[in-house]
Amino acid sequence: MIFAPMLFPQEKIEVNEHGGEWDYLPHFLDEPEAERLYRNLQTQLAWKEESIRLFGKWIMQPRLTALYGEKAYTYSGREMQPLPFTTDLLYIKDKIEQYTGCRFNAVLCNLYRNGLDSMGWHSDDEKELGNNPVIASLSLGAERKFRLKHKDNRDIPVHKIALGNGSLLLMKGSTQHFWKHEIPKEPKVTAPRINLTFRYIT
Repeated sequence: MIFAPMLFPQEKIEVNEHGGEWDYLPHFLDEPEAERLYRNLQTQLAWKEESIRLFGKWIMQPRLTALYGEKAYTYSGREMQPLPFTTDLLYIKDKIEQYTGCRFNAVLCNLYRNGLDSMGWHSDDEKELGNNPVIASLSLGAERKFRLKHKDNRDIPVHKIALGNGSLLLMKGSTQHFWKHEIPKEPKVTAPRINLTFRYIT
């Protein structure tokens, strides 16, 4: 599958306000590398559709997931057991660690099959992620909207970012304390997207 070419040079967008701190690099990976990794990960990872507990009920997640790394991870009432890092995941992890100076020991992988798959409002604030976790989110495939909203102040506008193929979003500092984020449904999107969220689990 071929995705639209990147039209702009490498740039870094930084936001630091209202208890949130995040950086966005639209072209962390160049297009040939992003497409190669997308094809490999789509076919090589052990994707599963599993249930989560939401508002007291068990529902099927509207996306496929897989966990790789060194530690189990629990969210929404479900504990995921990790598989060993693949060669491609280790390559991406090393590249992100070199750029950020942070260490990651797990990656939660999400496959959005089309625009009907989504991720609801939430914060990555599980105890095992520590007090101020750094979440490194790499996107491959179809561009999808990413939104952040403040937990307490509704007067603060919702931030919107178009997560493109090969882009990297870093959420850090106290972002998870004060902000929630989501991937909303986009029925007009027909192509898949892979999202890799690297994190350090204690």
